[in-house]
Amino acid sequence: MTDSIVHKLENQIQLKDFKLNSLLEITNAINSNQNVEQLMQLFEFIVHEQLRYDKFIIFNKQDQWDCILRRGYKGKIRNFDIQSELTRFSEITMIESSQSDLLKEFDVIVPVFHKEQALAYFLIKGVEYDGRHYSNELNYMSFIQTLINVIVVAIENKRMAKVNIHQERYRRELEIASDMQKMLFPDDLPSNKQMDISAKYKPRHEVGGDYYDFIQINDDEYVICIADVSGKGVSAAMLMANFQATIRTLFEFQEFEIEKLIIALNEKVMKNAKGEKFITFFLAHYHAETRELKYINAGHNHPFITDGKFVEELDQGCIGLGMLEELPFINIGTKKLKPNTTIVLYTDGVVELENEKDEFFGSERLVKLVKSYYPLSMHDMNSLIFSKLDEWKGSLDLVDDTAIFSCRFF
Repeated sequence: MTDSIVHKLENQIQLKDFKLNSLLEITNAINSNQNVEQLMQLFEFIVHEQLRYDKFIIFNKQDQWDCILRRGYKGKIRNFDIQSELTRFSEITMIESSQSDLLKEFDVIVPVFHKEQALAYFLIKGVEYDGRHYSNELNYMSFIQTLINVIVVAIENKRMAKVNIHQERYRRELEIASDMQKMLFPDDLPSNKQMDISAKYKPRHEVGGDYYDFIQINDDEYVICIADVSGKGVSAAMLMANFQATIRTLFEFQEFEIEKLIIALNEKVMKNAKGEKFITFFLAHYHAETRELKYINAGHNHPFITDGKFVEELDQGCIGLGMLEELPFINIGTKKLKPNTTIVLYTDGVVELENEKDEFFGSERLVKLVKSYYPLSMHDMNSLIFSKLDEWKGSLDLVDDTAIFSCRFF
C-alpha cells in the first residue's frame, strides 16, 4: 500500500472521527438542556476553531426569520429580505453571482429543512471554486447541514415545549376564570308571591365579562344589578370577580346609599383596571312595602319597565365605571312600581346580535318580544327570547356575551 493511499485513509478516518465527535458534542449539549446561545457557541467553535472558517451566518425561523449566529460579517442584516432572497434555495448552492450586497459576501448557501419546511439557512465564506471544481472544503457542507439540522430542530422543540407549557397554563387559567365566573351568578333567584326573578346567560367564549346579581337586604328591600366589562378573557373575568366581591363587601359593611356605593365602585375599578378597562353597570334598589324603585345606570344598556303595554327606559345615572377618576355627574332615578310590573335588564350582546344581513337584533325587537310573552313566567319568557336570538343569528356565532335578567314584582 502506497504512502498516498495510507495518508488518504488516515484523513478519512480522522474526518469520520471528527464528524462523530462533533455530532456527539452537539447531542450531549442538547440532552443537557443547554440554551440556544450555548448551542450556538458550540457550533461556532466547531466551524471556526476546528474547520477554520472565519465568516458565516445562520438565519433561523421561529415565529419569524432571525439571525441567530453571525461571525466575520459586519454588514447590515436588518433590511435583508430572507423570504425572497433565500427561500428559493432547496439544495446546497454555490453563490456565483448575486444582486444582494449580503449574498455577495459569501460563497455557499446551505439550506436546512425539516418535514419539508425551511428552518434555517447557513451562509459561509471560504469555499473556493476555480470554474470547474470545488475545493475540498465543500465536502464539509453536508456535515454542517446535518449539525445545523440537529440544532435547529432542538431549538424548535424547545420553542414548542414553551408554547405547550404556555397553552397548558392558559387553559388552566381559563378553567379557573370559568369557575370564578360561575361563582359570580346567584345560585337561587326567588320566585314567590312577592316577585318572580329569572336570568339566562351565554358567554361568547369559555369565559366572559357579564355579571348579574340579586341581593336581599332585609325582608322588604332587595337589590338587582347587571354589569358588563369592556374586553374579554381571563383579565376581564378577574376584574368582574373583584367588582362583584366589592359590591358584596360594601353592602355588608356600609349603610346602603346608591351615590356612595357608585363612587366607591368607580374608585375600585379605576384602581384595578388602571384605565385599561371599564365596566358598565346598572343597579336598582326596590322596597316592597313602599313599592319604590331607586336606580342608577352607569353607562349600561337601558333596562326598561313594562306592565305589558306601556314601556319606560331607566336611563338616569352616570358614565361607565373606571372611565374617569371622578364621576362628573351622578343622577339617581326613582320610580313607583305598580303591581305586576316587570323590569328587564340585559347586556349589549342581546341588542347587538347580528343576522346574516348584518342587521342588529335591536332593543325595539326585544321590547316587542317581552310584551308578547308578558303573561309567561320570567324563566319561560327568557327561554323564548333566547330561542328568538338563536333564530336571528342563524349559523353565525355570538358576537358578545349575552345576558337577560328579568324581574317581575307582584
